[in-house]
Amino acid sequence: MDAKIIPLHPEGAPSRQRRRQAPRGRPVSPEALREVQATLQGVLPRRDQLIEALHALQDRFHQLRTDHLAALAQWMRLSQAEVYEVASFYHHFDVVRERPDGSFEAPPALTVRVCDSLSCELAGAHELLQRLPGLLGTHVRVVPAPCLGRCHEAPVALVHQRPIGRATAAAVQATIAQGLHHEDMPAALGLDAYRAQGGYATLQACVSGQRPVEAVLQALDDSGLRGLGGAGFAAGRKWRIVRAQPAPRLMAVNIDEGEPGTFKDRHYLERDPHRFLEGMLIAAWAVGVEAIYIYLRDEYHGCRAMLARELAALQAAAPVPLPHIELRRGAGAYICGEESAMIESIEGKRGLPRLRPPYLAEAGLFGRPTLEHNFETLYWVRDIVERGPQWFASHGRRGRKGLRSFSVSGRVKQPGVKLAPAGITLRELIDEHCGGMLDGHQLYAYLPGGASGGILPARLADLPLDFDTLQPYGAFIGSAAIIVLSQHDRAVQAARNLMRFFEAESCGQCTPCRVGTSKARALIEQPRWDTALLAELSQVMREASICGLGQAAPNPVDCVIKYFAEELA
Repeated sequence: MDAKIIPLHPEGAPSRQRRRQAPRGRPVSPEALREVQATLQGVLPRRDQLIEALHALQDRFHQLRTDHLAALAQWMRLSQAEVYEVASFYHHFDVVRERPDGSFEAPPALTVRVCDSLSCELAGAHELLQRLPGLLGTHVRVVPAPCLGRCHEAPVALVHQRPIGRATAAAVQATIAQGLHHEDMPAALGLDAYRAQGGYATLQACVSGQRPVEAVLQALDDSGLRGLGGAGFAAGRKWRIVRAQPAPRLMAVNIDEGEPGTFKDRHYLERDPHRFLEGMLIAAWAVGVEAIYIYLRDEYHGCRAMLARELAALQAAAPVPLPHIELRRGAGAYICGEESAMIESIEGKRGLPRLRPPYLAEAGLFGRPTLEHNFETLYWVRDIVERGPQWFASHGRRGRKGLRSFSVSGRVKQPGVKLAPAGITLRELIDEHCGGMLDGHQLYAYLPGGASGGILPARLADLPLDFDTLQPYGAFIGSAAIIVLSQHDRAVQAARNLMRFFEAESCGQCTPCRVGTSKARALIEQPRWDTALLAELSQVMREASICGLGQAAPNPVDCVIKYFAEELA
């Protein structure tokens, strides 16, 4: 029989387990606690407010000091590990550890982020990243950043919170010299102007009973509206599924468009925010939603200020009784564009995708049935209900229904958001909406769905651009982010850029994605590709990854092997 191990006092006498006199982790200094409490006035000490609290500290101190994180944990009654794991997960939080002497490194006076995603790389972002540190000096931190949502103005830099489109070193220097570090609010259509044009009349007709719920649901069905964030799930069907779940029901709106090449949501939000808000409120009414959470990516600083202003105006002069609405701020994580990762982030956690089932419609935000929608899907709801489903469905080519907002960037004369019929081809889109290819450039390849949608050669430029049309070719439309490449580009280099992005943005939760993206990136950096090993790796990632990031990350590599084999010789 094994001997029984008895815990001992320091003196050697047996004792009972002693009670811990202080919580685990570093001691909380009174000064740090006072600074945290002063900074977080107006923020509730709730777990789901953790990311908002971290933003407030980051905004004030330009970094997250470990003594502040310990104080925040005490104030929120969370473990220090819970606070630290969230703070260290998101790109826009700068966690700084204490030096041996008890001091902290001073934060940089200013941070300049330069987008190095594919559209900006084509436009010279790497050269800009190399030049800026020497020109700006050591007091300015220059860092590469994933897509900033302004691909039509590539290359793009962000001076603190101020975006610079078609950025040059001189433009960045001038912006810093002028002290222009905060983005101006866009000149969006305000509440009064929107209502003067008939805004919110459709919502009022719904709430008053003039438009029955079933009639609105049928209009959504007949229009053929599908989710425009990338998944393409039928909107009307989704409303019916969530409506059938027990109350209370919640709603989460995804405006985190981090897919490289995508900027359509920002385009519409900057111009007509109340059209989106009215569609959102119609959906909330139809489904019976009690609270709405709008998740907006952190890079859209001007949009956030504008949207907060317009929400306040709407709540002050509400045309109908409104559900509870909260505007939440992302913190720089591409994975939070995945619906369940976004839900986790709204709850104040790391953006780790959930295993399914259960699905969000059954158990989503705070464990309640949740209607999740992309911004643009809701943007079209008012027009569909007001004009009738045939108005939307009548647009389309080659048997497809509806309108599609294409974010077009790359080697075209007129990049930007192009509203075009579903089923249009890339060649038609370039000729009819983009003014053709740039002078001296010929169509060589294109990305139909951003980083994850694959790469197709010019000979497939006559395929209909819509849901379900590109899958047989190893690609998909996704968020309709079109990046056009010319004969001056190489698909191999594009794939390397995209895999570096996926490696950096993997949340790390599952091994197939965490290790797979890293291994794939290392393999394709080689002069000669081991195509057999890459094919095996692709299969594992597709079949075993938890979410769409790992499942779709192999698309660019598989397309290069399939369509651009001559570049691998």
